[in-house]
Amino acid sequence: MGFARSISLQDVSWLQGLGGLFVKPARLQIAALCFRPSDTEPEILLVSTRDTGRLILPKGWPEKDKPAHQTAVIEAYEEAGVVGKAHPRSMGSFRSFKGLSDGLKVRTKVLVFKIRFEKQLEDFPEIGQRRCIWLPLSEAVEAADEASLKRFLRRNRSEIT
Repeated sequence: MGFARSISLQDVSWLQGLGGLFVKPARLQIAALCFRPSDTEPEILLVSTRDTGRLILPKGWPEKDKPAHQTAVIEAYEEAGVVGKAHPRSMGSFRSFKGLSDGLKVRTKVLVFKIRFEKQLEDFPEIGQRRCIWLPLSEAVEAADEASLKRFLRRNRSEIT
């Protein structure tokens, strides 16, 4: 004797409602959009990722007990040796993915802060682990290896001065 019976949509509707509970929200990262003046257009700093060499903005997880714009300053220093003044309000955000050491990718929301370049140090924590490239804004848009970063740079072109 079996319990073979058909299951109606009403029987599983409560289960479908739980689906939204298991979708992980985007994790927040903080990015530094380092810029410096140039003759024709501002130059933007892109850094390579340590694993794949993709060109991105310096970014990282928020620092505990520090305002987000200070985290951007720390990331610019650690990843590229850049010292500068950060604007306290973000320019906006874009979606990205962070590759973790176990091979998983985590969806992230990247909050971007402008940093006006003052100097670039010859010695910094991640020297030799990344390439640091200054490019005119229009070239940085094309060189960036994330479609969402490209869109962000195009959309915010007028704010980068």
